[in-house]
Amino acid sequence: MALHIPSLRWIIAAMLFLATTLNYGDRLTLSVVSPEVRREFGMNEEDYSHVVTLFLLAYAIMYAGSGYVVDRLGTRRGFAAFISGWSIAQMLHGLSTGKWSLAACRFLLGLAEPGNWPAAAKAVGEWFPPHQRALGIGIFNAGSSFGSMLAPPVVAFLTLRYGWRFAFVFTGAAGLLWLIAWLVLYQPPHKNRWLRPEEYEQIRDQVQPPSETAPAAGAKVGWRRILLHRGCYTLLVARFFTDPVIYFVIFWLPEYLHRERGFDLAMIGRYAWVPFLFGDIGYVLGGWLSGRLMRAGWPLPRARKFVMFLGAAVMPAAIAAPLVPEVWLAIAATCCMTLGHAFWVANLQSLPVDLFRGGEVGTATGFTGMGGAVGGMLANMGTGWVVARFSYAPIFLLAGLMHPLSMFLIWRLLPDRYFRHNQ
Repeated sequence: MALHIPSLRWIIAAMLFLATTLNYGDRLTLSVVSPEVRREFGMNEEDYSHVVTLFLLAYAIMYAGSGYVVDRLGTRRGFAAFISGWSIAQMLHGLSTGKWSLAACRFLLGLAEPGNWPAAAKAVGEWFPPHQRALGIGIFNAGSSFGSMLAPPVVAFLTLRYGWRFAFVFTGAAGLLWLIAWLVLYQPPHKNRWLRPEEYEQIRDQVQPPSETAPAAGAKVGWRRILLHRGCYTLLVARFFTDPVIYFVIFWLPEYLHRERGFDLAMIGRYAWVPFLFGDIGYVLGGWLSGRLMRAGWPLPRARKFVMFLGAAVMPAAIAAPLVPEVWLAIAATCCMTLGHAFWVANLQSLPVDLFRGGEVGTATGFTGMGGAVGGMLANMGTGWVVARFSYAPIFLLAGLMHPLSMFLIWRLLPDRYFRHNQ
């Protein structure tokens, strides 16, 4: 008798959440230990921004390519290839001897980490119907905040006890353990031996059909047509403006607390995780809310856009962060940033699945994510320059305005008729 696992799609969602947790925990490790690494390697703020920029350059280069790879390999093999790559790259950080060897490790990490998003988006499309899709996207994206929340105390503890090099080795090795479970459990619903037949019957007519989930031998994806699709280039521009905001929180919040608010490594470990808790709440709540609106009769495009609007409306609170006198008020303003961005992303990253066929979702997600990575790279270089010469205030000002601007662009450039599912 075959062994079946109940509620398997929610277990798949939990695995995607855990993979994203590991992804963000790995990339955030450097920002947590940056005071120690900079001291050992004699790096200033601009040196640090160069290292981060190389990560984002590789991230931008590979984001579009990773979506294409995932569409060609399929979700299972594509995800396995990328998580093994970034886990090994993370462990190699422990062998770095200076700025440029550290930068090389970051570049390798940046080449592998983007694959998480097109692979996870394809998995959600394979397992979740439209009214639960944003919730599925929100669940795995919540891993980004959970990983960012978990990394400061865990990495600070490992660094204080065993040294910063061990922190990189430990966090990288965790990804290889995840890989084993993924290879055992994951196949799309029509091929998955762990899925109960009755559960498959419940979702089979609402998820991507088998012809769209598995790549045909030698099949090619029309990437030029996808890139020129209005949905793709609109989301690319939107992510160009808004992704840098969360990159700023991830890469620069510990530096901001250290430089402007006098935090040491132990204090960063105790407090820098708080904004990411609000991000976790926002990812799940924002994904759930658009599904709830759809069940109440809202058309899919209107539900997605309304929740994105709510997130964008919260973002201007970021402007107050460097201006308030108390550090807890600055952290509260940063919490508004992560909460609003999470509402935004849970629905923005659902849109490629809503706009494109299953065999194109990875490529479309990759192109739009490339826009975010390029924006993050340029913004990071500007952040290092501005902070070294002025302060963090101009950066927080721009962070508070990018989402409202992008919301306006989406309203104008992406009318409802472009969506595959208008109901």
